[in-house]
Amino acid sequence: MAAAATHDDRNGIRVAIVDDHRLVLDGLAARLHDPEGGMHVVATETTWAGLMGHPEFPVDVVVLDLHLEDGIPVGTKLRALGTIGTAAIVMSRHADSASITAAMRAGAMGFVPKTESASELIAAIRSAATSTQHLSEPLAQAIARFTATPDPGLGKQEQRALVLYASGRSIKEVAQEMATTEETVKSYIKRGRRKYREVGVDVGTRILLRRHGVREGWLTPE
Repeated sequence: MAAAATHDDRNGIRVAIVDDHRLVLDGLAARLHDPEGGMHVVATETTWAGLMGHPEFPVDVVVLDLHLEDGIPVGTKLRALGTIGTAAIVMSRHADSASITAAMRAGAMGFVPKTESASELIAAIRSAATSTQHLSEPLAQAIARFTATPDPGLGKQEQRALVLYASGRSIKEVAQEMATTEETVKSYIKRGRRKYREVGVDVGTRILLRRHGVREGWLTPE
């Protein structure tokens, strides 16, 4: 993951906020913008494209809504920001462990539920500006429990088959992707599920397998 761009302390932290609700944007901008405290909200946009085209972009830290309805996976956005050295804080109305884990693994420097106070978001922004990850203690504990999965000892082909199948591909499509037969793919998936069952993890349905894939970072929540 690329480090956040270093900012000039004399100029403060330049922040952009992206959320598809203008009232949320206006409220956050009013609360976060604090020139005397060294924080400058220089862009508020309702779309990812708007952020990319903003004359003040790139900035030091982007506060990014997890569920922008633009069809672009949040992981893609986070990786793009990391590539140019811009830190990102993800915010969301829903703070489930799968979403938090996926966002952090994709490069977010912090995750702040919208139920939190503005002071928590400010703390996360300040940490991100110094390339330091920030999670509240309850969130950190939640994802620690969520990711504590025993190693089932999958073979490479078993894992690849499970990942492809969890992503929504049919058995036939997985077989084509892996250049093998459908019966072989079914065998990989069956063995992989059995190995997970032996370590106490149920991935016996597509829904459970996808949920586990998000937890392991194979897939993003979108």
